[in-house]
Amino acid sequence: MNPGDTRAFAARLLVPVLDGKGSLSGLDADLAASVIKERDRGFVKALCYGVCRAHPRLDALAGQLLRQPMKQRDTDIQALLLIGLYQLLHMRVPPHAAVSETAGAARALGKAWATKVLNGCLRRFQRESVALQAKVDKDAPVALWHPAWLLLEFRDAWPDDWRAICAANNDAGPMTLRVNRRRVTREAYLKRLETAGLDAVPCEFAADGVRLTTACDVSQLPGFADGDVSVQDESAQLCADLLAPALAGDATRRVLDACSAPGGKSAHLLERFDTELTALDVDPARLKRVSSTLQRLGLEARLHTADASRAEADSDWWDGQPFDAILLDAPCSGTGVIRRHPDIKLTRRHSDIAELAALQSRLLDTLWSKLAPGGVLLYATCSVLPAENEAQIDAFLARTPEADADMPRELDWGRPSGHGRQLLPTPAGHDGFFYARLRKRA
Repeated sequence: MNPGDTRAFAARLLVPVLDGKGSLSGLDADLAASVIKERDRGFVKALCYGVCRAHPRLDALAGQLLRQPMKQRDTDIQALLLIGLYQLLHMRVPPHAAVSETAGAARALGKAWATKVLNGCLRRFQRESVALQAKVDKDAPVALWHPAWLLLEFRDAWPDDWRAICAANNDAGPMTLRVNRRRVTREAYLKRLETAGLDAVPCEFAADGVRLTTACDVSQLPGFADGDVSVQDESAQLCADLLAPALAGDATRRVLDACSAPGGKSAHLLERFDTELTALDVDPARLKRVSSTLQRLGLEARLHTADASRAEADSDWWDGQPFDAILLDAPCSGTGVIRRHPDIKLTRRHSDIAELAALQSRLLDTLWSKLAPGGVLLYATCSVLPAENEAQIDAFLARTPEADADMPRELDWGRPSGHGRQLLPTPAGHDGFFYARLRKRA
């Protein structure tokens, strides 16, 4: 496959994202099933993620270069224009190759007519780059690479931090690992990484966390296939610490992970504690990922495909015995992990926030009935928006008299946020996450 065809393939992958009808969630599977050579897959992935990450700015520049907007049937050509601009601005591809190969990729899409259009736009950008960038950067959403509605949400919620949040979102997140303490200590694993030529440092807050200086393929990680280590952000690893008081030292404790896919938090709990764990997910395909994760790590849990927000579906999976601890890693906007899922900038809408908040509320109410008196429910999101976090917990506590906020006061991470704890994304550190621990009165 010639270079132009790799760009054409990337453009095809971007079409549903640009049209608001898909995401990049299946990108790795699409690449694995394609004829793209393995050595070229990283390039295609970099193009797709990069275009989504910088989309607000790239799209504004494209608007300056095109005489009229592309028709919807030509979204693939729009994607190629964004791909060309991204290469010229953010990649080490020689400029002449970025222009010629991107323009030529239109032929691989069966649209030879667009070669001239793309060539003209990209060459004009080379000539007028400074002036065009200065012009579009007068608009804050463009300059900060975020849709306008999301920028307003950040400014309202975090008036002192919104620019830092945007900056963190615009960088690729670090590769962070969770060491399986049932198999190896963190100190010993750090030495194995050093022997393998991989630079890493311990995470600041997560006791099992290790952060790589440079990301690598998991096949390069010592013992990955054997279950010695997993990929998981530091923020997500803090869940086990918050549930430790409810689980440590008692193997009869029953735990429910209500929205478990892809299984990282379930696995971490089983690595840390001897407990009976039930894992649910509404999507059977995603539940298979939980099964694969546990199998690689040599762990066991009861897995059920079920919608935890629907009490009428309880008979499909619940035996009627209450749980001592429930983890609700709730579906959310993902605004704390945009750097890992940059397509959120294109696929998420402002109207989604109210819909997600309503779902989170139903999940809290439904799951609370399954918690034993004296038990703990840990609410978590990878969001930085108060509507999904502190406002959600405030409303739940107001309508649930037997619920008490039980978040530890002395923590060395995050910041107090209502009755919970909020982590904001940091450039070289953790993702954005919110936690609130709730206890049911005995």
